[in-house]
Amino acid sequence: MEGTDSSSTARILLGHKLTLRSKSRLLSMLRRTLLWAAPALAQNIPDRGPQLPAELVKEFVVAAHGNLEKTKELLARQPSLVHACWDWGGGDFETGLGGASHMGNREIAQFLLTQGARMDLFAAAMLGRLEIVKAALAAFPEQADALGPHRIPLIAHAKRGGAEDVVRYLESFKRP
Repeated sequence: MEGTDSSSTARILLGHKLTLRSKSRLLSMLRRTLLWAAPALAQNIPDRGPQLPAELVKEFVVAAHGNLEKTKELLARQPSLVHACWDWGGGDFETGLGGASHMGNREIAQFLLTQGARMDLFAAAMLGRLEIVKAALAAFPEQADALGPHRIPLIAHAKRGGAEDVVRYLESFKRP
C-alpha cells in the first residue's frame, strides 16, 4: 500500500469482501483510533509564543517598500518579521519582500532574502532571476498572469526592477 493516503487505504479495506457488520466495526475502530490520536497530535504542536503585534507588522511591511534603515532596525528588533504578512483587506496580503518587489527596490529585497525571507515569483521577476521565472512557469504556466500584492501583475514587478530579459520572456510567453 505504499504511496496511498488514508482515504485510499480505507477504500481498499472496505472494498474487500467483508460483511456489512465487519465493515461497520472496521469503520468504528478507525474512527475511535483517530479520535484517540487527535489530542496527542495537537499536543505535539510547539508553543510559538504570542502573535506579532499587528501595528509592528504593518510598520515593517510599509518600511520595506522603500526605507532600508527602518527595515533593518525593525528586523533587528524582531527577526521573525522577515516572514510577517500584513492584510490590507479584501484578500490583499503583503510581506516586506512583496512590498520591496513591487516597488522595484532591489536593495531591500536582496537584504530580506539574505535574512531568510522566502523567495517568491514576484521577487524573482523583479530581481531579474529569469531561471527561476522560467522554471516556475514551466511547472505552472497559469502563474504568468498571477497578481501580487495590490493586484500588481507579475510583469509589472519585472518592469519596476528593470529586468528587461524577464519582461521580454513574459511578453512572449505562450499561455496554455
